[in-house]
Amino acid sequence: MPFFSAKVPKEYSGTDRLDTYIASLPNGMNRSKLKSGVTNIFVNGKSQKLSYKIKANDQIDIDWEDNIPDDIEPQDIPLSIVYEDDNVCVVNKEQGMVTHPASGNWDKTLVNALLYHWGRQSIQQIKEGSTSEILLRRRPGIVHRLDKDTSGIIITAKNRDAEEWLQTQFRNHRSLVKEYIAICHGRPQHQHGCIKTQIIRDPHNRKHFKAVVDAPQNADGKTSGKYAETAYWCVACYGDYSLMRIRIATGRTHQIRVHMKYLNCPVLGDSMYAKQDKEFPNATLMLHAHLLKIRLPHQDSYTTFKTPTPERFLAIMKVLHKEYKKTILPTDR
Repeated sequence: MPFFSAKVPKEYSGTDRLDTYIASLPNGMNRSKLKSGVTNIFVNGKSQKLSYKIKANDQIDIDWEDNIPDDIEPQDIPLSIVYEDDNVCVVNKEQGMVTHPASGNWDKTLVNALLYHWGRQSIQQIKEGSTSEILLRRRPGIVHRLDKDTSGIIITAKNRDAEEWLQTQFRNHRSLVKEYIAICHGRPQHQHGCIKTQIIRDPHNRKHFKAVVDAPQNADGKTSGKYAETAYWCVACYGDYSLMRIRIATGRTHQIRVHMKYLNCPVLGDSMYAKQDKEFPNATLMLHAHLLKIRLPHQDSYTTFKTPTPERFLAIMKVLHKEYKKTILPTDR
């Protein structure tokens, strides 16, 4: 994915919008390209809009994408449906499937599969207008996402009313329960804990994220990055490996993977945040969303959805049971 970076000079004293300022730079992008192709805008590590008023010393980082297709097409791709009614469709997403079309993955996504499953027509893409309108066309029914290599439960909306109902809950993750299982390399110091940090772009690799407690401040004196909170329970340890249950109170990009690395227990098979494991060199990401507890549209009570443990987990656990003695960490007092 192409990206653009610029540092606003300390002498700057104007009041330009971000898109106007970028368009004025010798190596900048015009406003039309910014509107149609932008995917992420970060100023001092914090997500911003094109209307942001820039200030001296601002660090601007922009991701954009080229060759946007004219349509998002329905595709006949098998799906594991957990539950479906007139308002929602709950899917057990396979590892390797991208949630929605984006740069480098314009087809064979969950959205393409759902359009076919629902009997919908192709969705024409717009390349002019507000960023929110452009992105909305690429993500019909998507109210939350899972990383490509994270498998498990994802709930989608089949109409606008259901989409708004679900989005309201996902804006506050404490109003629902999302639980994951993970096999990690390393042992946590405590049987149970809650990780509370800011998550920022890794200054050494802008495609990665990093958990920090004392995040740097931007020009306004506000903390950069986004607050993230993850609770974990170590179910058992096998040698230097740990089986974890994880719940998130926020929904940040790569949150669990970043927080497990912060805990010195990176998720096994994580190609971004962990080194290749010597005992399991071919392991893929051992992270699975196995439970979702949420209120379905216009219901007061909660509905719980679960998925079975994936085969890749069972294969790893079989080896761990054979090679190591199961250890239960003492409960913290």
